[in-house]
Amino acid sequence: MIGNGKVSIVPLERPGTGGRQVGPNPTDRAKNGTKRGVLTEAEGGPIAIVVKAANMHDSLLLQDALEAVIVEPPDPKVHPQNLCLDKAFDGAPSEATAKVFGYEPHIRRIGEEKTDQHGRRRGKARRYVVERTIGWLNRCRGILIRYEKKAENYLAAVQLACALLWYRRCYRLTT
Repeated sequence: MIGNGKVSIVPLERPGTGGRQVGPNPTDRAKNGTKRGVLTEAEGGPIAIVVKAANMHDSLLLQDALEAVIVEPPDPKVHPQNLCLDKAFDGAPSEATAKVFGYEPHIRRIGEEKTDQHGRRRGKARRYVVERTIGWLNRCRGILIRYEKKAENYLAAVQLACALLWYRRCYRLTT
């Protein structure tokens, strides 16, 4: 044993650091931050959510998000499943991951704009559905500002907010 003879125990999470799922935010002066990866259905209801460090690339969240789906999708041979992804997921690994999980990926290539037959720019991109869901989640102050130190507690708070979104949607549809 080298040192002063004391056994040093390295904690998994140091107090005050925000836990293991926190990393330097590349857009906010390297302050610690958290990234939420959200997978939604066509109308914007969240079906999977993952929490990672802010300095992790979006394409690395794809497999975790697809594994976190809480609803079993229908058979892709009977009902083809489409997965619309933004330009951050442009690349062979993201396409391969989507195909392994039975989804047909629709990925806008980097530098490619959505245009009609005459080359004019068309309407909004499909990702506004996910951006709207993230906006709904950001209305919960405990999620927008991360107060929880442990990643499990923060993920539980985000999942509770997602359940609240589903409850509000179902209540709105039945009344």
